[in-house]
Amino acid sequence: MKRKLFALLLSGLAIVLLMGAGVDTVALAAEAVTSSTRTEEPAAPAEKPADNIETESPVTDVPPVELDRVLLLDGQPVPKAVKRMTISNTTYVSLKVMSQQLDTTAQVSWDHESNTATVSAQGLELTAREGDVYIVANGRYLYMPHGVQMVDDQMMVSLDALAKAFGAATGWDGEAGTFLVNRGEAPIESSDAFYKEDDLFWLSRVIYAESGNQSLDGMMAVGNVVLNRTNHPTWPNSIYGVISQRNQFSTFKGGRLANRTPNAGSVVAAKLVLDGGVVEGAERAYFFDTYLRSSWAARNKQCVAEIGGHRFYG
Repeated sequence: MKRKLFALLLSGLAIVLLMGAGVDTVALAAEAVTSSTRTEEPAAPAEKPADNIETESPVTDVPPVELDRVLLLDGQPVPKAVKRMTISNTTYVSLKVMSQQLDTTAQVSWDHESNTATVSAQGLELTAREGDVYIVANGRYLYMPHGVQMVDDQMMVSLDALAKAFGAATGWDGEAGTFLVNRGEAPIESSDAFYKEDDLFWLSRVIYAESGNQSLDGMMAVGNVVLNRTNHPTWPNSIYGVISQRNQFSTFKGGRLANRTPNAGSVVAAKLVLDGGVVEGAERAYFFDTYLRSSWAARNKQCVAEIGGHRFYG
């Protein structure tokens, strides 16, 4: 209170001194009284959001990816867009989607005229044509008994063949009920590095000489017989050794076989067989004939299959 009275006395004295200078003393007196009695209000604190109020999440139109928990790639489920299906105990997948899962850099193109898909990835060039019983990866021919399929405008191929092309390994976990695919370090080795020139030379020629007019399965079955023998202790362990044995392949006699030029189908059949392709029924076939009842095999061995123009024996 004393401070306020002292402030008023000082203000009054200042007014008396200024009257001679023509200053509006009334206004000054009013301002002095107002400023002496004004009290400054503290600033209002900033409002804090209540703890139980949720902030809005950004709106997105991207739906969650549906996963196929039966097919695992490096231990993780693949998207259902892979479209896994089974054909006679063979697992098929979408060529495009699974290729891009195996290698995110993979590019897939389509040729409408030939119904052929091409997959290009680092170190890999792969083609698949609708209806063929194989895919071609870096020049290697990989057999698929049920062929390349088209389902709902998507090209479907064997999971085993596609994984092999990308250098991946496949397996089955019976306890968990899951298919396992694990990426490898590099795609499939090229045909130039894989196919031995001597093996391809002789196998394609004996296939052509014995079954060049047969279906692809028929030609492969003849090739299977040759390779089955090379893997059996009873016969030589090389293709040339098997087909050059006395009284085994009449087409080899007199050096005629070396001078033959195999057709394209015979070369494809030889490559398929060399890459592990086996025709159903020829898994354990070691002999074949042209339905001759008098042949040694017909009289001494059990017939295991009839493929094309030949009967096969185990």
